[in-house]
Amino acid sequence: MTSQNDTTICIAHVYRGSFVHSTRSAAVEILQDTVLGVDRAGKIAFIGDGSDLDRLSQKWGFKPSDVKQLGQCEFFMPGMVDTHIHASQYSYSGTALDLPLLQWLNTYTFPVEARFKDLSFAMDVYTRVVKRTLKNGTTTACYFATIHTDASLLLGQIADKFGQRALVGKVCMDHNNYNYKETQMESVEETKRFIQELLKKEYPHVRPVVTPRFAVSCSSDLLSALGEIARNNDLHIQSHISETKEEVEVVKELFPDHKSYTDVYKKHHLLTNKTVMAHGCYLTDEELKVFRETGAAISHCPNSNTSLCSGILNTRKVLQNEVKLGLGTDVAGGYSPSMLDAIRRALDSSKVLTIQDPNFQTLTFQEAFRLATLGGSEALGLDEQIGNFEVGKDFDALRVNLCVPDGPVDVFPGDFYLSLCVLHRGIPTGDDRNIVEVYVAGRRVVPLPEK
Repeated sequence: MTSQNDTTICIAHVYRGSFVHSTRSAAVEILQDTVLGVDRAGKIAFIGDGSDLDRLSQKWGFKPSDVKQLGQCEFFMPGMVDTHIHASQYSYSGTALDLPLLQWLNTYTFPVEARFKDLSFAMDVYTRVVKRTLKNGTTTACYFATIHTDASLLLGQIADKFGQRALVGKVCMDHNNYNYKETQMESVEETKRFIQELLKKEYPHVRPVVTPRFAVSCSSDLLSALGEIARNNDLHIQSHISETKEEVEVVKELFPDHKSYTDVYKKHHLLTNKTVMAHGCYLTDEELKVFRETGAAISHCPNSNTSLCSGILNTRKVLQNEVKLGLGTDVAGGYSPSMLDAIRRALDSSKVLTIQDPNFQTLTFQEAFRLATLGGSEALGLDEQIGNFEVGKDFDALRVNLCVPDGPVDVFPGDFYLSLCVLHRGIPTGDDRNIVEVYVAGRRVVPLPEK
């Protein structure tokens, strides 16, 4: 299908039906009977009313018979953005959640991550986690890998193969209580090699992210070197901050000359508008102000926060401080790889704060939906490219069917007209069975290829 009025734009696909997304002014916007065109580059070329189909077809050079009509119980929503997930921990998700964070890392996490020097083991785990998250509607994932450069490169290769948009980080750490670590020099040199090799692949949707594990496991020299690498290469940065009270106290002991946990990262040039920090349960108002001023974002990981008894993030305070905020599954501290679960747990966590303080303003479903989509794209600095259905953005989308056979959602006659009420009921009770198609930059990536 070729446009008649602009030969530089070729329309590849046209869809008609209901679309749900977030905008900067509306947490949820429902577009009924809408026509959306995707060009051959995978970008949204136009959006219009269904009643205007004939004019749109003449303008953009497609036939009305080429339009893909959504079913009565179907709608498109933006692909979900997981702003924090440990791909290397997927093999034991749902188990080993019986210890506080720092003991949990030494007892379970570090021994498992040490196994990723075996590339066959890495291939198996990374293939499974990419496929599973895609099936659950994660079109963009910000991954922690391990300290192993070659295995981390393999994760990037697998994400590209299956079409997932991904930020992949080789983990950096030069001291802890377990022998899973590098020297400071090894970490720096291998990070440079990882970045160089991954960029050399020129994958269209996979990029490196500089990844100090957290201040507890990194020396000051290593943090400084990583900040310089990120700045020199204009790269994203990811790490953890203020996940538990114990962790905050350890950081005070390790960095006594710094005002706060946030100050440690800031002084090492690791807080930028391309930084996302997981958790942030115990950040002060002063620290949130630094996040806002630097443009750094927070990844809210509610499943992990409660599973490891770490704490509860006050999302309302974060939003009121105008800090960028997205959601993360934090596998395997979080036991579910599903961003739908992250939406549900975010709402639950907010309600716990309301139980404790009846004056607390509970997070709404609409706000949680936004955090999983547009909010996540903002947190990763990708909101000019993905996050909602705007002309010029990549078509990262989920085709949702509430009436899928043997699905988890019961649909009643009044539900055939998509409304906020139906959406509110369908998404919290739905699962991967309701996500019948997944698109990344216009390419259909789910259903997964059989081979």
